[in-house]
Amino acid sequence: MARALWKGAISFGLVHIPVELHTAVRPDELNLTMLDRRDFSPVGYRRYNKRTGEEVTWDDIVKGYEYEEDSYVVLTDEDLRQANVAATQTIDILSFAAAEEIPLTYYEQAYYLSPTRGGARVYALLRETLRKSGKVGVATVVIRTRQHLCALICLDDAIVLNTLRYPAEILDTDDLDLPSTRTGELKPKELSMALELVEGMAEPWRPQQYHDSYRDDLMALIEKKVKAGKTHAITKPSRETREPGASNVVDLVELLQRSLRGHDGGGKQDKGKQETSHVRRSGSTSRTSQHSKSDSGARKSPAKRATSSTSGARRA
Repeated sequence: MARALWKGAISFGLVHIPVELHTAVRPDELNLTMLDRRDFSPVGYRRYNKRTGEEVTWDDIVKGYEYEEDSYVVLTDEDLRQANVAATQTIDILSFAAAEEIPLTYYEQAYYLSPTRGGARVYALLRETLRKSGKVGVATVVIRTRQHLCALICLDDAIVLNTLRYPAEILDTDDLDLPSTRTGELKPKELSMALELVEGMAEPWRPQQYHDSYRDDLMALIEKKVKAGKTHAITKPSRETREPGASNVVDLVELLQRSLRGHDGGGKQDKGKQETSHVRRSGSTSRTSQHSKSDSGARKSPAKRATSSTSGARRA
């Protein structure tokens, strides 16, 4: 069973729901080790006493707050808990809000909440209340040394706690050179074609069809260097620089027209996919090209090995 990161209760009016907090996401990153370029040995980190220079073990490390220069107040885990016992053990629901009212920039980190002994029935009550009302619970919770604003969301059979950023953490867009939102500056024909193309490309959300194709490419490069015996070869920066593609409204309109024509007639679906791939390639990376890359046999094996090695390391 997964180890809980936090144990406490959800405060729902006069009701308390005993719960545990569990990690809901796992970043799938390629772990790179820092090496000394002189002999390619791994570079390690030392925890040392800055006054004596002696190495310090974990057992001798405590946390402290610097209240004056070079003067510290030692704080143990018990001190952090006793500062406000209720806040450190309770997810306190302050209000309920419609999910669409919370901008995406506020969402930060997702966790699963599961009921502990005696809390299953009330947990189910809150979950179904969230589901039926279409609301999310806006709450506060203290995790480690920080109080987080959070949203409690119903997801299938689970309640998800998603920490939220505070308004002061969200930067405004005043300093950005953004185009005006006045629709009068857009040609009605351009907007109409773009909307029609979006409708033609719309499909049900199937997250399983997406994956990190860049990781596959990077693993293929690593495998190539290993096979060529160039594991210690340091690749120098290329002289060639690629400038970001400039926006070309005339070409974009033409591509939109061609893409929309591809959706007409008997070959509507196939032609539409071919034409929309041209539009995607004219911008950034094409989703179609990503899928074709991921289907190549040469890139499947290193990706699988990377995934298995990563999961193995995590289990260890």
